[in-house]
Amino acid sequence: MCYAIPGRVESVNDNIATVDYFGQRKKAISEIEGLTRGDYIYAQGGYVIEKIPRTEAEDILSTWKETFFELQELDLRFSRLDLGEKGISKRFGGIIDKALEGRRLSREELLHLLSINAPKELDVLFKAANFLRQKYHKNACCVHGIIEISNYCRRSCHYCGISSANMGLKRYRMSRQEIVDAACEAVNGLHFKALVLQSGEGAGYSAAELSEIIREIKAKAAALIFISFGEMPRGDLETLFHAGARGILLRFETSNPSIYEKLHPGCRLETRLRTLRDAAGLGYLIITGGLIGLPGQSPEDTVNDLYLTKELNADMFSFGPFIPHPGTPLARAKPPAKEDILKILALARFI
Repeated sequence: MCYAIPGRVESVNDNIATVDYFGQRKKAISEIEGLTRGDYIYAQGGYVIEKIPRTEAEDILSTWKETFFELQELDLRFSRLDLGEKGISKRFGGIIDKALEGRRLSREELLHLLSINAPKELDVLFKAANFLRQKYHKNACCVHGIIEISNYCRRSCHYCGISSANMGLKRYRMSRQEIVDAACEAVNGLHFKALVLQSGEGAGYSAAELSEIIREIKAKAAALIFISFGEMPRGDLETLFHAGARGILLRFETSNPSIYEKLHPGCRLETRLRTLRDAAGLGYLIITGGLIGLPGQSPEDTVNDLYLTKELNADMFSFGPFIPHPGTPLARAKPPAKEDILKILALARFI
């Protein structure tokens, strides 16, 4: 659940709060002592972030009430479907019907949807995906601030601009005070409710240093903290979780081990997946997914990426386009077409 407006606590049972948003009820884990019915709170990513005064909450909600329902209606309007339109094949319409009924699509059906290019079918595909998103998540939207604390990295991934092999890149590493100040400005000044602390892998901070940074941020700014530091040992993940981190952003990039090893010299896909599984076992929210349009990637690989993300029980699917970077071995590779990117994002709603 990610509404950046206050909600009213309806009940608290075993640290699970039921929160009301204009008649919508959502669940959130509460780590705040003394939370009780009638309190007003902010929540992000399924966690209660902070309590706020009733007068402040009611003032904000009075401003948002009409806009909330106007946006909801606008959202629904974008999702309206007409499967009887000309230019829609019987097979395509049948697959969309099946998806809208909540039935599992086969691999072959997903591959067929990935292959379509007819404008009317693409329009229906995107509207169907939006309908399912609206059905299950309403018009909630998670907005995260990202603080890039360092661009040092020990890895030499062929597509990445901060690869250790990119000798033309000016490197930096923020100090503890700079990181804390940036986080406080993002939360207390710009009102972000969720932050991602991100760097290259092995950027020069120990787990102990990072844990102290996270503790200080949590003491000074009410926000859900995600980490994105690449692969980490389970012990380090546990240290950061105890410090207050609650989510991890780590893409596996591709589910194809051969492509993975080719693009990540000296690395194995299974090692990366172990970090994700360790994090999930510790209780982290998992944000993961793949790159769209990597050289050598087939449609079957892309569908496998979606299945792997689901298998990992990701709380948020994170898929983005491969964009050639001039300082990498893939500088001259071709990026994916916009329609291919949108099709894959749509298919993520169907699995």
